[in-house]
Amino acid sequence: MKKLDKRLIRTIGHSKGQFISLVVVVIVALIVYVSFSMIAEQMYNSIFQYYRETNFAHIFVDVSRIPGNSVDELLEIEGVDQVQGRIIFDVPLRVEDPNEKVNARIISDPGTEDQINSLFILEGEGPSPGTRTTAVLKQFFVGRDMKFGDTIRPYIGGTEYSLQVVGEVGSPEYIYLMENEQTLLPDEKGFGVIYVPEEFAQSAFGFQGSYNNIVVTVDEGHENRVDIIADEIEDRLDRFGVRSVITRENHMSHSVMIQEVDSLEMMSTSITIMFLFVAAVIISIMLSRIVRKDRIAIGVLKGLGYDNKQILMHYVKYSLAIGLVGSILGVLLSIPVADMLSGVYIQYMNIPLFTGAFDIRYLFYGTLLTSVFCIASGVFGARSVLKITPADAMRPETPKAGSRMWIEGFKALWQRLTFSWKMVLRNISRTKRRAFFLILGIALTYAVTMLPVFMSTIWNTLFDRQYSQLQKMDYSIDFNIPVERNALLELQQLTDIEFIEPKVELPFELVEGWRKETINVIGVQRDTIMYGFRTASGRQIELPSKGIVLTDILARQLQVQAGDTIQINSVLPGKSDKTIQVKAVVEQYFGKNAYMDIEQMYDILEERDIATGALLMTEADVVPDLKDVKNIRGINSVQDMRDAIMEYMDLIIASMGSMMIFGGVIGFAIVYNITIVSISERMMEFSSLRVLGFDKKDIFRLVTRENALMTVFGIILGVPLGYSICVGLVDYVSTDMYTIPAVIEPFVYVYSAAATLVFVFVAQLATYRKITNLNFIDALKNRIS
Repeated sequence: MKKLDKRLIRTIGHSKGQFISLVVVVIVALIVYVSFSMIAEQMYNSIFQYYRETNFAHIFVDVSRIPGNSVDELLEIEGVDQVQGRIIFDVPLRVEDPNEKVNARIISDPGTEDQINSLFILEGEGPSPGTRTTAVLKQFFVGRDMKFGDTIRPYIGGTEYSLQVVGEVGSPEYIYLMENEQTLLPDEKGFGVIYVPEEFAQSAFGFQGSYNNIVVTVDEGHENRVDIIADEIEDRLDRFGVRSVITRENHMSHSVMIQEVDSLEMMSTSITIMFLFVAAVIISIMLSRIVRKDRIAIGVLKGLGYDNKQILMHYVKYSLAIGLVGSILGVLLSIPVADMLSGVYIQYMNIPLFTGAFDIRYLFYGTLLTSVFCIASGVFGARSVLKITPADAMRPETPKAGSRMWIEGFKALWQRLTFSWKMVLRNISRTKRRAFFLILGIALTYAVTMLPVFMSTIWNTLFDRQYSQLQKMDYSIDFNIPVERNALLELQQLTDIEFIEPKVELPFELVEGWRKETINVIGVQRDTIMYGFRTASGRQIELPSKGIVLTDILARQLQVQAGDTIQINSVLPGKSDKTIQVKAVVEQYFGKNAYMDIEQMYDILEERDIATGALLMTEADVVPDLKDVKNIRGINSVQDMRDAIMEYMDLIIASMGSMMIFGGVIGFAIVYNITIVSISERMMEFSSLRVLGFDKKDIFRLVTRENALMTVFGIILGVPLGYSICVGLVDYVSTDMYTIPAVIEPFVYVYSAAATLVFVFVAQLATYRKITNLNFIDALKNRIS
């Protein structure tokens, strides 16, 4: 072994605490990079392989009603490969507990071999034509603990039907199961999808020979024209009452899955770069300290014939050793982490073809990335080697010139400070660069810690704002068909209702130039107590008598603002298109809607005194009293939505805990390493203090005060940095289905500061052992490492 390599091993042994802490930072970086990157790539590939095997549609069309022969006419459109009519309805299910509300989406299955959105049979079989059998989506099958042979009882049009469960299936349409845009997280016990024979669906819903949903696939050579084809389909089907035309890119399940892939890729890149940058900064500072300490030894080595390149590489090998050890351990540890993540995604994302196979490429990518960072930081930190000459190295390094601090100009304040505090302030002033990096590192620790604390409060904030400020009702009821407003009086006779208001909720197409969105427009009373409309600035507004109010998500998509005029097109056949002015843009966090006065809705529909649903305020549980009402299609409870969210809190807390650990690793590594560097550089100073009567506890207290003061400044700097990261995350994760308010409660800042102090305290305790083990007599006698 070469002499310099033996010296390198001794150097690592003398600084093993710092070496290990930096290796841990690199390990965390590589675990995140390798595991998240592999999962993201495998998930993306599995999703599209699943799409290919199940012939997933490119276009989805909801209509009021369309004959089967009119569906086949869509094959005349250039680029259309296959078309298929379906019947889709949401209905309540009868279950053993009469107080439990369970809804199911019934989808007709044609039972053909080359069908679009074919079922992926996991166990059992698909629904058989001519029978009353059903195949149940896996999430619902597992959530309700079903078994083959069980009977489920959908309630359709006032009649209860019995269907035998014969299969557990997956579907590319419901990889991520969402009832609608307002239900962000799956409720696998309360909502599911069941597939029935087409003949049964047509008979039960009165759709003989007709459909209310069409799925379309596009030829491979025309996939870049999907939007154009969708527009042409919409024009052709206009007379059938087009409710919505959705491309695959805008499909709810697909959007959630692709965003999850994008989030994993973003985290794998950003967290890895952040950790490696922190490691690089600490390595640079540490090596510059080692070089200054080894000044005389470097001069001796050069005098013995070693050139600058050999000596520089000697120190670069130190940083490279950190990178290589961290890379190897990080990649090895990433294998079980990736397996664990794979299990989580298999459980929650329901991609049957998803597997967590290890990809050897990421071993190379991770090692290369880490080596580049470590070599660069090593060269930067040890570059002063090039300036040392043998003659100059024989003399001690010239101390930095001292100067008065600005605070010394305030004599009344300066004289009140103790000798120890004066030493603390002067040392910070003398080593500004090191102090700056420590403050920046603590600020980064605070910001990384603040992120999971903020994320853990998002759901309560979302629900409080969505269901306490905007939507104040306790229940929202939807009817199968519009009814007279007077029918709402009958509901009050059936159950205990404090307040009830009618609503008219129908799909409309809103058009601004070439931009258009098909969404539900909700008509409510002008003096409604069920909604509290607020602008983004928090100003409360009343529903205008004329004009339309858009949610902020919808306004961004149409690129309109208050005062603009848009076109509103009815999806009902025979209704004329109209123009309407946007009166205001309001906040809504789940879904995208538009609102208007119910009287103006009547004018647009050219029909008066009807209601498609009702909004209720009551403390009673109305579901048992209303579940048998023939014309009620669904009863949505705010409390049920909150309960569904709470079922996922364990997963949310676990992911946030991981981020907290990341913050702790960064905080410990920064404070510990920079403090050790400070102690090593001040050996002579501390030895002199021992001679003057300071004991080891006094010196530890001195170091603690320095770190405490810089921790305060770091936390102060971390507040705006953490806020910026949280706001940036909110902007990134907000989608067309939901938006997250950038509302950070005061306790988030307090908890983040407390956690940061804990991390700093733990690192400070680790330095205490270093101080107690210092041999101050040797420090006075020897200056060569």
